[in-house]
Amino acid sequence: MNSIKSLILGSAACLIVVSGTQAADLPVKAKAVEYVRVCSLYGAGFYYMPGTDTCIKFGGYLRADVTVNGGIYDGPFWNGEGAIRDRYANFYNDRSRMALTVDTRTATEYGVLRTFGQADFQFSTYGSTSSLGIAASVNPGGTAGLVNNDQAGAGYTAVEFLFIQFAGFTFGKSVSAFASPWNGYPGNNTSYLIGGYDSVTGINNVQYTWQFGNGVSATLGIDDSSANQLNRTQIINAIGGAPGGNIGFNGGASSFQTGVGTAYGGTSVPDFVGNVRVDQAWGLFQLSGAIHDNHAGYFANANIVGTTFNGAVSQAGAITSGHPDDKFGGAVSAALNIKNLPTGAGDDLKVDATWSLGATKYVLATSAPTPASFDIYDGNRFAMGVTTDSIYSGASAANGNGITQLQLTRGWGFRGAFTHNWDANWSSSLFGGIAGVSYNQTAKQLYCNTYVANAGVAIRGGGVTSGGGTGGAFGVGSVCDPGFTVSQIGLVTRWTPVKNLTFSAEAMYAYLKTNMEGNITGTPSSALPLPTATYVFGSNGTASLNLRVQRNF
Repeated sequence: MNSIKSLILGSAACLIVVSGTQAADLPVKAKAVEYVRVCSLYGAGFYYMPGTDTCIKFGGYLRADVTVNGGIYDGPFWNGEGAIRDRYANFYNDRSRMALTVDTRTATEYGVLRTFGQADFQFSTYGSTSSLGIAASVNPGGTAGLVNNDQAGAGYTAVEFLFIQFAGFTFGKSVSAFASPWNGYPGNNTSYLIGGYDSVTGINNVQYTWQFGNGVSATLGIDDSSANQLNRTQIINAIGGAPGGNIGFNGGASSFQTGVGTAYGGTSVPDFVGNVRVDQAWGLFQLSGAIHDNHAGYFANANIVGTTFNGAVSQAGAITSGHPDDKFGGAVSAALNIKNLPTGAGDDLKVDATWSLGATKYVLATSAPTPASFDIYDGNRFAMGVTTDSIYSGASAANGNGITQLQLTRGWGFRGAFTHNWDANWSSSLFGGIAGVSYNQTAKQLYCNTYVANAGVAIRGGGVTSGGGTGGAFGVGSVCDPGFTVSQIGLVTRWTPVKNLTFSAEAMYAYLKTNMEGNITGTPSSALPLPTATYVFGSNGTASLNLRVQRNF
Protein backbone atom coordinates (compact mmCIF):
# COMPACT_ATOMS: atom_id res chain seq x y z
CA MET A 1 0.00 0.00 0.00
CA ASN A 2 2.81 2.30 0.95
CA SER A 3 4.51 1.46 -2.37
CA ILE A 4 1.41 2.42 -4.37
CA LYS A 5 1.02 5.62 -2.37
CA SER A 6 4.64 6.60 -2.98
CA LEU A 7 4.24 5.92 -6.69
CA ILE A 8 1.14 8.13 -6.93
CA LEU A 9 2.80 11.00 -5.02
CA GLY A 10 5.95 10.73 -7.15
CA SER A 11 3.99 10.82 -10.36
CA ALA A 12 2.09 13.89 -9.21
CA ALA A 13 5.34 15.64 -8.33
CA CYS A 14 6.73 14.89 -11.78
CA LEU A 15 3.61 16.32 -13.43
CA ILE A 16 3.93 19.51 -11.40
CA VAL A 17 7.60 19.92 -12.41
CA VAL A 18 6.89 19.24 -16.08
CA SER A 19 3.91 21.58 -16.04
CA GLY A 20 6.02 24.33 -14.44
CA THR A 21 8.75 23.86 -17.03
CA GLN A 22 6.28 24.10 -19.92
CA ALA A 23 4.67 27.20 -18.39
CA ALA A 24 8.08 28.88 -18.20
CA ASP A 25 8.65 28.17 -21.93
CA LEU A 26 5.42 29.84 -23.07
CA PRO A 27 6.08 33.11 -24.99
CA VAL A 28 5.34 36.43 -23.30
CA LYS A 29 2.31 38.20 -24.83
CA ALA A 30 3.54 40.37 -27.74
CA LYS A 31 3.12 44.16 -27.64
CA ALA A 32 0.43 45.44 -29.99
CA VAL A 33 1.72 46.47 -33.41
CA GLU A 34 1.47 50.27 -34.05
CA TYR A 35 -0.08 50.46 -37.49
CA VAL A 36 0.12 53.61 -39.64
CA ARG A 37 -2.91 55.74 -38.89
CA VAL A 38 -4.72 58.13 -41.21
CA CYS A 39 -4.27 61.81 -40.29
CA SER A 40 -7.42 63.70 -41.23
CA LEU A 41 -6.31 67.08 -39.84
CA TYR A 42 -4.74 68.39 -43.05
CA GLY A 43 -6.72 66.73 -45.82
CA ALA A 44 -6.50 63.52 -47.82
CA GLY A 45 -3.24 61.60 -48.13
CA PHE A 46 -1.72 62.40 -44.72
CA TYR A 47 -0.65 59.70 -42.26
CA TYR A 48 0.85 59.81 -38.79
CA MET A 49 4.52 58.90 -38.75
CA PRO A 50 4.69 55.88 -36.37
CA GLY A 51 5.61 56.86 -32.83
CA THR A 52 5.12 60.61 -33.46
CA ASP A 53 2.39 63.24 -33.66
CA THR A 54 3.70 64.41 -37.07
CA CYS A 55 1.63 63.85 -40.19
CA ILE A 56 3.32 63.19 -43.54
CA LYS A 57 2.16 63.08 -47.14
CA PHE A 58 4.03 61.85 -50.21
CA GLY A 59 2.92 63.05 -53.64
CA GLY A 60 3.97 64.39 -57.00
CA TYR A 61 3.40 63.73 -60.67
CA LEU A 62 4.90 62.06 -63.72
CA ARG A 63 4.80 64.07 -66.94
CA ALA A 64 5.88 63.47 -70.53
CA ASP A 65 5.50 66.08 -73.25
CA VAL A 66 6.85 67.25 -76.57
CA THR A 67 6.88 70.69 -78.20
CA VAL A 68 6.97 71.12 -81.97
CA ASN A 69 8.73 74.28 -83.24
CA GLY A 70 9.63 75.33 -79.71
CA GLY A 71 11.71 74.56 -76.67
CA ILE A 72 10.76 72.30 -73.75
CA TYR A 73 7.46 73.14 -72.07
CA ASP A 74 6.35 75.19 -75.07
CA GLY A 75 9.17 77.73 -75.02
CA PRO A 76 8.74 80.06 -78.05
CA PHE A 77 11.56 80.33 -80.55
CA TRP A 78 12.07 84.01 -79.77
CA ASN A 79 15.87 83.86 -79.53
CA GLY A 80 18.76 81.48 -80.18
CA GLU A 81 19.15 78.95 -82.98
CA GLY A 82 15.42 78.30 -83.24
CA ALA A 83 14.75 81.99 -83.90
CA ILE A 84 17.36 81.96 -86.68
CA ARG A 85 15.92 78.68 -87.98
CA ASP A 86 19.29 77.30 -88.96
CA ARG A 87 20.09 73.60 -89.32
CA TYR A 88 21.57 73.34 -85.81
CA ALA A 89 18.23 74.06 -84.13
CA ASN A 90 16.03 71.34 -82.65
CA PHE A 91 12.61 71.74 -84.21
CA TYR A 92 11.04 69.53 -81.58
CA ASN A 93 12.02 69.18 -77.94
CA ASP A 94 10.68 66.77 -75.33
CA ARG A 95 11.06 66.11 -71.62
CA SER A 96 10.08 63.38 -69.17
CA ARG A 97 9.85 64.39 -65.52
CA MET A 98 8.90 62.79 -62.22
CA ALA A 99 8.29 65.27 -59.40
CA LEU A 100 8.33 63.96 -55.83
CA THR A 101 6.97 65.99 -52.91
CA VAL A 102 7.24 65.46 -49.15
CA ASP A 103 4.91 67.43 -46.87
CA THR A 104 5.08 67.13 -43.04
CA ARG A 105 2.87 68.93 -40.52
CA THR A 106 2.79 68.98 -36.72
CA ALA A 107 0.29 70.79 -34.51
CA THR A 108 2.01 73.05 -31.94
CA GLU A 109 0.94 75.78 -29.51
CA TYR A 110 2.20 78.28 -32.12
CA GLY A 111 0.16 76.79 -34.92
CA VAL A 112 1.11 74.21 -37.54
CA LEU A 113 4.81 73.47 -38.04
CA ARG A 114 5.24 72.51 -41.70
CA THR A 115 8.12 71.40 -43.93
CA PHE A 116 7.84 70.92 -47.68
CA GLY A 117 10.23 69.81 -50.41
CA GLN A 118 9.99 68.99 -54.11
CA ALA A 119 12.61 67.36 -56.33
CA ASP A 120 12.27 66.85 -60.09
CA PHE A 121 13.95 63.93 -61.86
CA GLN A 122 14.03 64.68 -65.57
CA PHE A 123 15.48 63.92 -68.96
CA SER A 124 15.15 66.08 -72.08
CA THR A 125 16.03 66.20 -75.76
CA TYR A 126 19.80 66.60 -76.12
CA GLY A 127 20.56 70.32 -76.22
CA SER A 128 16.92 71.16 -75.56
CA THR A 129 17.66 74.55 -74.05
CA SER A 130 18.85 75.76 -77.44
CA SER A 131 20.21 73.48 -80.13
CA LEU A 132 22.76 70.90 -81.18
CA GLY A 133 25.04 73.62 -82.50
CA ILE A 134 27.63 75.69 -80.69
CA ALA A 135 25.23 76.98 -78.02
CA ALA A 136 26.06 76.73 -74.33
CA SER A 137 23.58 73.89 -73.75
CA VAL A 138 25.75 71.40 -75.63
CA ASN A 139 27.67 68.83 -73.59
CA PRO A 140 30.29 68.15 -72.21
CA GLY A 141 29.19 71.13 -70.13
CA GLY A 142 26.28 69.04 -68.88
CA THR A 143 28.54 66.42 -67.33
CA ALA A 144 30.35 69.20 -65.47
CA GLY A 145 27.09 70.33 -63.93
CA LEU A 146 26.98 73.50 -65.99
CA VAL A 147 23.86 72.69 -67.97
CA ASN A 148 21.32 69.90 -68.28
CA ASN A 149 22.95 66.48 -68.42
CA ASP A 150 20.70 65.04 -71.13
CA GLN A 151 23.02 62.24 -72.21
CA ALA A 152 22.03 58.60 -72.72
CA GLY A 153 21.43 56.93 -69.37
CA ALA A 154 21.87 60.23 -67.53
CA GLY A 155 19.39 63.02 -66.74
CA TYR A 156 19.45 65.37 -63.80
CA THR A 157 17.66 66.41 -60.63
CA ALA A 158 16.22 69.88 -60.08
CA VAL A 159 15.04 71.32 -56.78
CA GLU A 160 11.90 73.46 -56.77
CA PHE A 161 10.81 73.97 -53.16
CA LEU A 162 12.53 73.51 -49.80
CA PHE A 163 10.93 75.47 -46.96
CA ILE A 164 9.85 75.50 -43.31
CA GLN A 165 6.71 77.28 -42.08
CA PHE A 166 6.24 78.13 -38.40
CA ALA A 167 4.19 80.71 -36.48
CA GLY A 168 3.42 82.73 -39.61
CA PHE A 169 7.01 82.64 -40.94
CA THR A 170 8.31 80.92 -44.07
CA PHE A 171 12.03 80.15 -44.39
CA GLY A 172 13.71 78.63 -47.46
CA LYS A 173 12.98 78.24 -51.17
CA SER A 174 9.33 79.09 -51.77
CA VAL A 175 7.07 81.24 -53.93
CA SER A 176 7.71 84.98 -53.63
CA ALA A 177 5.14 87.11 -51.82
CA PHE A 178 5.05 89.32 -54.92
CA ALA A 179 3.73 86.56 -57.20
CA SER A 180 0.06 86.10 -57.99
CA PRO A 181 -1.38 82.84 -56.59
CA TRP A 182 -1.11 81.20 -60.03
CA ASN A 183 2.38 82.60 -60.79
CA GLY A 184 2.81 82.32 -64.58
CA TYR A 185 0.04 79.72 -65.02
CA PRO A 186 -3.42 81.31 -65.18
CA GLY A 187 -4.53 78.47 -67.47
CA ASN A 188 -1.61 77.46 -69.72
CA ASN A 189 0.88 74.62 -70.17
CA THR A 190 3.72 76.82 -71.38
CA SER A 191 6.35 77.77 -68.80
CA TYR A 192 7.09 80.92 -70.82
CA LEU A 193 4.02 83.14 -70.48
CA ILE A 194 5.22 86.73 -70.15
CA GLY A 195 3.40 89.78 -68.75
CA GLY A 196 4.08 89.32 -65.04
CA TYR A 197 6.17 87.65 -62.36
CA ASP A 198 6.74 83.91 -61.95
CA SER A 199 8.50 82.18 -59.04
CA VAL A 200 6.75 78.83 -59.46
CA THR A 201 10.06 76.99 -59.06
CA GLY A 202 10.83 78.84 -55.82
CA ILE A 203 13.23 81.53 -54.66
CA ASN A 204 15.22 81.74 -51.41
CA ASN A 205 13.36 84.05 -49.06
CA VAL A 206 12.04 84.84 -45.59
CA GLN A 207 8.36 85.78 -45.26
CA TYR A 208 5.81 86.59 -42.57
CA THR A 209 2.06 86.36 -43.14
CA TRP A 210 -0.70 87.99 -41.07
CA GLN A 211 -4.19 86.47 -41.15
CA PHE A 212 -6.83 89.10 -40.30
CA GLY A 213 -9.91 86.91 -40.74
CA ASN A 214 -12.71 86.94 -43.32
CA GLY A 215 -10.19 85.89 -45.99
CA VAL A 216 -7.97 88.99 -45.60
CA SER A 217 -4.21 88.49 -45.27
CA ALA A 218 -0.95 90.36 -45.78
CA THR A 219 2.59 89.09 -46.38
CA LEU A 220 5.99 90.78 -46.22
CA GLY A 221 9.07 89.06 -47.62
CA ILE A 222 12.79 89.41 -48.28
CA ASP A 223 13.77 87.69 -51.55
CA ASP A 224 17.19 86.74 -52.88
CA SER A 225 18.22 89.30 -55.52
CA SER A 226 21.30 87.44 -56.77
CA ALA A 227 22.34 87.00 -60.38
CA ASN A 228 20.55 83.68 -60.72
CA GLN A 229 18.15 85.40 -63.10
CA LEU A 230 15.22 85.09 -60.71
CA ASN A 231 14.91 88.82 -59.99
CA ARG A 232 17.47 90.30 -62.41
CA THR A 233 17.80 90.67 -66.14
CA GLN A 234 20.97 92.64 -66.97
CA ILE A 235 22.69 96.00 -66.60
CA ILE A 236 24.56 97.33 -69.65
CA ASN A 237 27.75 99.33 -69.31
CA ALA A 238 27.66 101.07 -72.71
CA ILE A 239 31.37 101.77 -72.92
CA GLY A 240 32.58 99.49 -75.71
CA GLY A 241 31.70 98.41 -79.21
CA ALA A 242 29.53 95.56 -80.37
CA PRO A 243 30.87 92.06 -79.75
CA GLY A 244 31.92 89.59 -82.36
CA GLY A 245 32.16 91.65 -85.55
CA ASN A 246 30.22 94.36 -87.34
CA ILE A 247 26.68 93.22 -86.76
CA GLY A 248 28.33 90.56 -84.63
CA PHE A 249 25.70 87.87 -84.08
CA ASN A 250 26.50 86.61 -80.62
CA GLY A 251 25.36 83.15 -79.48
CA GLY A 252 22.44 83.05 -81.86
CA ALA A 253 21.32 86.62 -81.30
CA SER A 254 22.22 89.99 -82.75
CA SER A 255 24.99 92.34 -81.78
CA PHE A 256 22.45 93.94 -79.52
CA GLN A 257 22.51 90.93 -77.22
CA THR A 258 25.03 91.62 -74.49
CA GLY A 259 24.95 88.62 -72.19
CA VAL A 260 22.89 88.19 -69.06
CA GLY A 261 23.96 90.27 -66.07
CA THR A 262 26.90 91.89 -67.87
CA ALA A 263 27.46 94.80 -65.50
CA TYR A 264 25.61 93.75 -62.35
CA GLY A 265 27.72 93.72 -59.22
CA GLY A 266 27.40 91.14 -56.48
CA THR A 267 24.51 90.86 -54.06
CA SER A 268 24.16 94.04 -52.02
CA VAL A 269 20.53 94.53 -51.03
CA PRO A 270 17.83 91.83 -51.30
CA ASP A 271 14.46 92.49 -52.90
CA PHE A 272 11.78 93.61 -50.44
CA VAL A 273 8.33 92.34 -51.45
CA GLY A 274 4.83 92.15 -50.06
CA ASN A 275 1.16 91.72 -50.80
CA VAL A 276 -2.35 92.31 -49.45
CA ARG A 277 -4.83 89.62 -50.43
CA VAL A 278 -8.57 89.00 -50.14
CA ASP A 279 -9.93 85.44 -50.62
CA GLN A 280 -13.69 85.01 -50.92
CA ALA A 281 -16.17 82.52 -52.38
CA TRP A 282 -16.37 84.63 -55.56
CA GLY A 283 -12.56 84.51 -56.06
CA LEU A 284 -9.63 86.64 -54.89
CA PHE A 285 -7.93 90.00 -55.31
CA GLN A 286 -4.28 90.77 -54.56
CA LEU A 287 -2.07 93.87 -54.64
CA SER A 288 1.71 93.31 -54.63
CA GLY A 289 4.81 95.47 -54.49
CA ALA A 290 8.58 95.00 -54.78
CA ILE A 291 11.73 97.10 -54.30
CA HIS A 292 14.81 96.15 -56.33
CA ASP A 293 18.38 97.52 -56.11
CA ASN A 294 20.35 98.15 -59.31
CA HIS A 295 23.92 97.55 -58.10
CA ALA A 296 26.40 97.85 -60.99
CA GLY A 297 30.10 97.17 -61.37
CA TYR A 298 32.53 99.91 -62.40
CA PHE A 299 32.65 102.67 -64.97
CA ALA A 300 35.61 101.22 -66.89
CA ASN A 301 37.46 97.97 -67.58
CA ALA A 302 34.89 95.71 -65.94
CA ASN A 303 31.88 93.93 -67.40
CA ILE A 304 31.69 96.01 -70.56
CA VAL A 305 29.19 95.30 -73.32
CA GLY A 306 29.58 91.84 -74.79
CA THR A 307 31.34 90.31 -71.81
CA THR A 308 30.54 88.68 -68.52
CA PHE A 309 32.46 88.81 -65.25
CA ASN A 310 34.61 85.81 -66.12
CA GLY A 311 38.10 87.16 -66.59
CA ALA A 312 37.64 87.67 -70.34
CA VAL A 313 38.24 91.39 -69.85
CA SER A 314 41.10 92.82 -67.78
CA GLN A 315 39.90 94.14 -64.42
CA ALA A 316 43.02 96.27 -63.94
CA GLY A 317 42.15 99.70 -62.61
CA ALA A 318 38.46 98.95 -62.27
CA ILE A 319 38.24 100.11 -58.65
CA THR A 320 40.04 103.41 -59.25
CA SER A 321 37.76 104.17 -62.21
CA GLY A 322 34.83 104.56 -59.83
CA HIS A 323 31.31 103.17 -60.21
CA PRO A 324 27.76 104.37 -60.80
CA ASP A 325 25.60 105.01 -57.76
CA ASP A 326 23.05 102.35 -56.87
CA LYS A 327 19.50 103.13 -57.90
CA PHE A 328 16.40 101.51 -56.45
CA GLY A 329 13.59 100.49 -58.75
CA GLY A 330 10.68 98.17 -58.23
CA ALA A 331 7.34 96.89 -59.40
CA VAL A 332 3.64 96.90 -58.51
CA SER A 333 1.05 94.33 -59.52
CA ALA A 334 -2.69 93.68 -59.23
CA ALA A 335 -4.21 90.19 -59.63
CA LEU A 336 -7.87 89.17 -59.90
CA ASN A 337 -9.53 85.74 -59.99
CA ILE A 338 -13.29 85.42 -60.59
CA LYS A 339 -14.71 81.94 -59.95
CA ASN A 340 -17.93 80.16 -60.92
CA LEU A 341 -18.68 82.23 -63.99
CA PRO A 342 -22.16 81.89 -65.54
CA THR A 343 -20.58 80.19 -68.58
CA GLY A 344 -20.40 76.87 -66.70
CA ALA A 345 -19.65 75.08 -63.46
CA GLY A 346 -16.05 75.58 -62.40
CA ASP A 347 -15.31 78.18 -65.10
CA ASP A 348 -13.01 80.98 -63.99
CA LEU A 349 -11.07 84.04 -65.13
CA LYS A 350 -7.56 84.91 -63.91
CA VAL A 351 -5.79 88.17 -64.85
CA ASP A 352 -2.90 90.23 -63.50
CA ALA A 353 -1.20 93.48 -64.55
CA THR A 354 2.29 94.66 -63.59
CA TRP A 355 4.37 97.83 -63.96
CA SER A 356 8.12 98.03 -63.30
CA LEU A 357 10.98 100.52 -63.16
CA GLY A 358 14.53 99.17 -63.06
CA ALA A 359 13.12 95.69 -62.38
CA THR A 360 12.21 94.29 -65.80
CA LYS A 361 12.18 90.66 -64.59
CA TYR A 362 8.91 91.41 -62.80
CA VAL A 363 7.11 91.86 -66.14
CA LEU A 364 9.10 89.31 -68.18
CA ALA A 365 9.46 86.50 -65.66
CA THR A 366 9.10 82.89 -66.74
CA SER A 367 10.18 79.70 -64.99
CA ALA A 368 13.29 79.84 -67.21
CA PRO A 369 15.88 82.64 -67.56
CA THR A 370 14.59 85.70 -69.40
CA PRO A 371 16.49 86.25 -72.68
CA ALA A 372 19.10 89.01 -72.69
CA SER A 373 17.50 90.01 -75.96
CA PHE A 374 14.56 88.85 -78.03
CA ASP A 375 15.52 88.13 -81.66
CA ILE A 376 13.31 86.54 -84.33
CA TYR A 377 14.42 86.17 -87.95
CA ASP A 378 12.34 85.66 -91.07
CA GLY A 379 14.81 85.59 -93.90
CA ASN A 380 16.44 89.02 -93.82
CA ARG A 381 13.66 90.57 -91.72
CA PHE A 382 14.89 90.95 -88.16
CA ALA A 383 12.84 91.67 -85.03
CA MET A 384 14.81 92.54 -81.91
CA GLY A 385 14.47 93.97 -78.42
CA VAL A 386 16.97 94.43 -75.58
CA THR A 387 16.16 93.27 -72.04
CA THR A 388 17.78 95.30 -69.25
CA ASP A 389 17.11 96.69 -65.81
CA SER A 390 19.27 99.75 -66.50
CA ILE A 391 22.00 101.24 -68.70
CA TYR A 392 24.99 103.44 -67.78
CA SER A 393 28.31 104.43 -69.33
CA GLY A 394 31.95 104.88 -68.43
CA ALA A 395 34.15 107.42 -70.22
CA SER A 396 35.04 106.43 -73.77
CA ALA A 397 36.36 108.75 -76.45
CA ALA A 398 35.61 106.11 -79.10
CA ASN A 399 31.85 106.26 -78.74
CA GLY A 400 31.24 109.69 -77.34
CA ASN A 401 29.63 108.41 -74.14
CA GLY A 402 30.87 110.17 -71.03
CA ILE A 403 30.35 109.19 -67.40
CA THR A 404 26.63 108.55 -67.01
CA GLN A 405 24.74 107.23 -64.00
CA LEU A 406 22.26 104.36 -64.16
CA GLN A 407 19.24 104.96 -66.38
CA LEU A 408 16.41 102.70 -65.19
CA THR A 409 14.40 100.70 -67.74
CA ARG A 410 10.59 100.88 -67.73
CA GLY A 411 8.35 97.85 -68.22
CA TRP A 412 4.70 96.87 -68.17
CA GLY A 413 2.81 93.62 -68.60
CA PHE A 414 -0.58 91.96 -68.64
CA ARG A 415 -1.57 88.29 -68.80
CA GLY A 416 -4.56 86.09 -68.08
CA ALA A 417 -6.71 83.12 -69.01
CA PHE A 418 -10.35 82.12 -69.25
CA THR A 419 -11.03 78.44 -68.46
CA HIS A 420 -14.22 76.65 -69.52
CA ASN A 421 -15.25 73.15 -68.47
CA TRP A 422 -17.15 71.41 -71.26
CA ASP A 423 -18.05 68.52 -68.96
CA ALA A 424 -16.47 66.49 -66.16
CA ASN A 425 -13.71 65.21 -68.48
CA TRP A 426 -13.01 68.03 -70.94
CA SER A 427 -11.86 71.62 -70.42
CA SER A 428 -10.19 74.40 -72.43
CA SER A 429 -8.32 77.59 -71.59
CA LEU A 430 -7.82 80.64 -73.78
CA PHE A 431 -4.76 82.50 -72.49
CA GLY A 432 -2.44 85.31 -73.43
CA GLY A 433 0.22 87.73 -72.26
CA ILE A 434 1.84 90.96 -73.40
CA ALA A 435 4.78 92.99 -72.10
CA GLY A 436 6.61 96.12 -73.20
CA VAL A 437 10.09 97.47 -72.40
CA SER A 438 11.07 101.10 -73.02
CA TYR A 439 14.06 103.40 -72.46
CA ASN A 440 14.42 107.09 -71.70
CA GLN A 441 16.26 109.34 -74.12
CA THR A 442 19.56 109.18 -72.22
CA ALA A 443 19.49 105.38 -72.21
CA LYS A 444 18.70 105.31 -75.93
CA GLN A 445 21.58 107.70 -76.62
CA LEU A 446 24.01 105.54 -74.63
CA TYR A 447 22.90 102.34 -76.29
CA CYS A 448 22.72 103.62 -79.84
CA ASN A 449 26.05 105.47 -79.65
CA THR A 450 27.70 102.20 -78.65
CA TYR A 451 26.65 100.42 -81.84
CA VAL A 452 25.91 102.89 -84.62
CA ALA A 453 28.83 103.42 -87.00
CA ASN A 454 27.19 106.10 -89.15
CA ALA A 455 26.53 109.69 -88.09
CA GLY A 456 23.05 111.05 -88.59
CA VAL A 457 21.02 107.98 -87.62
CA ALA A 458 17.98 109.10 -85.65
CA ILE A 459 17.17 108.03 -82.12
CA ARG A 460 13.46 107.66 -81.55
CA GLY A 461 12.11 110.62 -79.68
CA GLY A 462 14.64 113.12 -81.01
CA GLY A 463 18.33 113.57 -81.68
CA VAL A 464 20.85 111.70 -83.78
CA THR A 465 23.79 109.50 -82.87
CA SER A 466 27.29 110.85 -82.67
CA GLY A 467 28.53 108.13 -84.99
CA GLY A 468 31.11 106.86 -82.54
CA GLY A 469 30.02 103.23 -82.33
CA THR A 470 31.63 100.20 -83.90
CA GLY A 471 28.53 98.24 -84.84
CA GLY A 472 27.04 97.56 -88.25
CA ALA A 473 26.20 100.31 -90.71
CA PHE A 474 22.62 101.59 -90.38
CA GLY A 475 20.83 102.52 -93.56
CA VAL A 476 19.62 106.01 -94.39
CA GLY A 477 16.42 106.85 -92.52
CA SER A 478 16.94 104.17 -89.87
CA VAL A 479 15.77 104.77 -86.31
CA CYS A 480 17.55 103.35 -83.26
CA ASP A 481 15.46 102.31 -80.24
CA PRO A 482 16.17 99.11 -78.24
CA GLY A 483 12.64 98.98 -76.80
CA PHE A 484 10.10 96.35 -77.84
CA THR A 485 6.74 94.71 -77.18
CA VAL A 486 6.29 90.92 -77.04
CA SER A 487 2.90 89.22 -76.93
CA GLN A 488 1.44 85.71 -76.87
CA ILE A 489 -1.93 84.07 -77.40
CA GLY A 490 -2.76 80.40 -77.02
CA LEU A 491 -5.41 77.74 -76.53
CA VAL A 492 -5.04 74.54 -74.52
CA THR A 493 -7.59 71.70 -74.37
CA ARG A 494 -7.45 68.96 -71.72
CA TRP A 495 -9.01 65.50 -71.48
CA THR A 496 -9.13 63.73 -68.11
CA PRO A 497 -10.49 60.20 -68.78
CA VAL A 498 -9.88 59.10 -65.18
CA LYS A 499 -9.06 61.02 -62.04
CA ASN A 500 -5.52 62.49 -61.93
CA LEU A 501 -4.64 61.51 -65.52
CA THR A 502 -4.75 64.35 -68.07
CA PHE A 503 -3.91 64.55 -71.77
CA SER A 504 -3.55 68.07 -73.21
CA ALA A 505 -2.72 69.88 -76.42
CA GLU A 506 -1.64 73.53 -76.54
CA ALA A 507 -1.18 75.78 -79.57
CA MET A 508 0.50 79.16 -79.08
CA TYR A 509 1.65 82.12 -81.15
CA ALA A 510 4.27 84.64 -79.96
CA TYR A 511 4.84 87.99 -81.68
CA LEU A 512 7.78 90.39 -81.30
CA LYS A 513 7.24 94.04 -82.24
CA THR A 514 10.55 95.86 -82.48
CA ASN A 515 10.97 99.62 -82.05
CA MET A 516 13.93 99.63 -84.47
CA GLU A 517 13.29 100.93 -87.98
CA GLY A 518 15.21 100.81 -91.24
CA ASN A 519 18.04 98.36 -91.82
CA ILE A 520 21.56 97.46 -90.81
CA THR A 521 24.33 95.82 -92.82
CA GLY A 522 27.08 93.74 -91.31
CA THR A 523 29.03 90.51 -91.24
CA PRO A 524 27.94 87.85 -88.76
CA SER A 525 30.51 86.33 -86.46
CA SER A 526 32.22 83.15 -87.63
CA ALA A 527 30.33 81.15 -84.99
CA LEU A 528 27.01 81.26 -86.84
CA PRO A 529 25.91 80.26 -90.34
CA LEU A 530 24.29 83.59 -91.20
CA PRO A 531 25.30 85.37 -94.41
CA THR A 532 26.75 88.83 -94.82
CA ALA A 533 23.67 90.81 -95.75
CA THR A 534 21.48 93.79 -95.10
CA TYR A 535 18.92 92.96 -92.39
CA VAL A 536 15.67 94.91 -92.40
CA PHE A 537 14.09 95.67 -89.05
CA GLY A 538 10.51 94.45 -88.80
CA SER A 539 8.19 92.58 -86.48
CA ASN A 540 8.08 88.76 -86.58
CA GLY A 541 6.20 85.93 -84.91
CA THR A 542 6.56 82.22 -84.15
CA ALA A 543 4.03 79.42 -83.55
CA SER A 544 4.41 76.25 -81.47
CA LEU A 545 2.46 73.13 -80.47
CA ASN A 546 2.78 71.29 -77.15
CA LEU A 547 1.42 67.78 -76.43
CA ARG A 548 1.44 66.50 -72.83
CA VAL A 549 0.30 63.64 -70.62
CA GLN A 550 0.48 63.94 -66.83
CA ARG A 551 -0.38 61.58 -63.98
CA ASN A 552 -0.70 63.15 -60.52
CA PHE A 553 -0.36 61.01 -57.41
